[in-house]
Formats: sequence, C-alpha cells, structure tokens
Amino acid sequence: MPKVKTVSGAKKRFTLTGTGKIKRKSAFKSHILTKKSTKAKRNLTGTTLVSTADTDRVRGMLFI
Repeated sequence: MPKVKTVSGAKKRFTLTGTGKIKRKSAFKSHILTKKSTKAKRNLTGTTLVSTADTDRVRGMLFI
C-alpha cells in the first residue's frame, strides 16, 4: 500500500484549534481591494472556523 498523502493546498490553508475545530482565513481579501470599503476589508481580516457542512471534506484532505 502506498502512503496516503495530504492535499498540499489544504495544509497551507487550514490549521487545527486545540479542540479539533478547523480554522481558515476569510476569502475575498487578495486583490481588487480598491472597490471594497475600508470597513469591509477590515472585517475580512482574521480567521474564522470552517462550517460544519465542510468539516468532513477538509478533514479528508488533511487526513485527520
């Protein structure tokens, strides 16, 4: 049996919390920022948790 490898894009994007939840960064903060308001850009800063509907899919990519 070959080794089961993690999806390398997922290991760059997701981190685990101490309780086992999965953290992610907010989307829509990488480019075309001139048309977004300062308040919208500020609210996109920081991390949030992956939704419960997507946690099984992300865990499959990370093999947790």
